[in-house]
Amino acid sequence: MSVLEVKDLHVSIEGKEILKGVDLTMKTNEIHAIMGPNGTGKSTLAAAIMGHPSFEVTQGEVLLDGVNVLELAVDERARAGLFLAVQYPSEIAGVTNAEFMRAAINARREDDDKISVLKFIKKLDEKMSILDMPEEMAERYLNEGFSGGEKKRNEILQLLMIEPTFAILDEIDSGLDIDALQVVSKGVNAMRGEGFGALIITHYQRLLNYITPDVVHIMMDGRVVKTGGAELAKRLEEEGYKGLSEELGLQITIEE
Repeated sequence: MSVLEVKDLHVSIEGKEILKGVDLTMKTNEIHAIMGPNGTGKSTLAAAIMGHPSFEVTQGEVLLDGVNVLELAVDERARAGLFLAVQYPSEIAGVTNAEFMRAAINARREDDDKISVLKFIKKLDEKMSILDMPEEMAERYLNEGFSGGEKKRNEILQLLMIEPTFAILDEIDSGLDIDALQVVSKGVNAMRGEGFGALIITHYQRLLNYITPDVVHIMMDGRVVKTGGAELAKRLEEEGYKGLSEELGLQITIEE
């Protein structure tokens, strides 16, 4: 079992403090969801964990099995087992999906243990089948000309192929119709198991109807203010953030 711990994390951007002491702990074989109003720091948390250079960590630690990943370069964090699926994946002309994923897989392997072409192709076919993706997607340039739904499926395909220890999935449901949402959820659920954990950032209960979280965290004003089970997300759907903030005695401005 692996453990990812966020301890008293403070993060600023351009001198403005966004995260004001985030604490949470998750283990493999667990799916956690983070919900909260716009502007409360959910995506900032994801970016800071993965090492986005625009975000300055001013205090705290992020420990992966006791190792502070904040001291590692971005590529070292990925090789250590962290994965981020973002809202708006970058397009990379001249690099096919297949080339990118094989390179990503091999980056986590020793020089004498690179994945063979045949084994890679077999695995790719299997994972693309889970996501109902046509074979030609493998030879298209990475995200170039992809629709929003194709980009999201492609992010989940990368997740299935790379098999990280922990995945941070930042609004993977954004812009998806119900059919695409079901397929993307199927891919995430296929990863569930002893060697995998996920932190899902979302605004909506609808995603959590397909990926049932073990733990739900509510973020407000740069902090985790409440943690509970899947029923907490359902409560938010019914009551909204305003009622919860009043219950907790928080003065929170809810952005439209």
